[in-house]
Amino acid sequence: MPLREPSTGTGRRAKAVAVAAVVTVLAAVGVAGAPLLGGGGTAEEAAGVSPGPRASASASASPSTTPRAGAAERPTVPGWKVVVNPEFGTAFDVPPEWDVKDPAAHYGFRDSAIDPDVPANWGKFIVLASGFASLRDEWCVPDIDTNGRVVGTELAGAGTKGAEGAPDTDRVAVNEAAVWVYGGYTQPDKKSIISDRTARPYTTKSGVKGSIAWARSRNAPRKNRCSTDGKAVAFGFRNSAGGYVAWVLYGAAGVRDELPDSTVMRILGTVRLHGTPKKG
Repeated sequence: MPLREPSTGTGRRAKAVAVAAVVTVLAAVGVAGAPLLGGGGTAEEAAGVSPGPRASASASASPSTTPRAGAAERPTVPGWKVVVNPEFGTAFDVPPEWDVKDPAAHYGFRDSAIDPDVPANWGKFIVLASGFASLRDEWCVPDIDTNGRVVGTELAGAGTKGAEGAPDTDRVAVNEAAVWVYGGYTQPDKKSIISDRTARPYTTKSGVKGSIAWARSRNAPRKNRCSTDGKAVAFGFRNSAGGYVAWVLYGAAGVRDELPDSTVMRILGTVRLHGTPKKG
């Protein structure tokens, strides 16, 4: 039986939620669906959400009782922390002020049209990633939901997810960048998203080759004090098993504390293959 999920608050800027049980994911792990930006269709179709078979994801029972993978790893940037994703065989580094989560926990954004207090809706997400780290989890407080619960909002987050079914790394990058901005900052609106139509080649410091794309929102609808514009960069590549993988970093945009693009790119540059992936 799924564990009770924490509230993410209301409005179009929701906190990324940790999934602490076996869940059903609205958006299949792959990104083979239609691009986010385009005409017509439902919000789910716009976000590349498949109405067909649902994918499942699992996480540890409690992030607080599992040692952080990467704690004993050596970062490629001195003084930084290592974030490991055993599921997809990847790793990256983040600055020391970031919080590295349990590598088995999945974090993502729910569909704002779904009532999170209905048990049947628990575990339904637009996007999910694991091997996750976040910056300033309580950056914006309070964001009070309809039940009077106070929910903090993180400034930025980063993680890795599978991209099964993608035709190439370009599609992985373009679709993932847009859908994370949609899920975290603009839903149900998609007109405020400005997304790269084509990806560009990118090679990390360790030699991992793939494609990157950016997406940003401009004048996204506001509903509460924690609503902001957002940005995301996605790096599509293949892991050592040959599977398509997406590394994504998202964050609030147009705010005083915005994570600089230069820092985003420095973090991206540390992405590397790590161990034998459990999934291709």
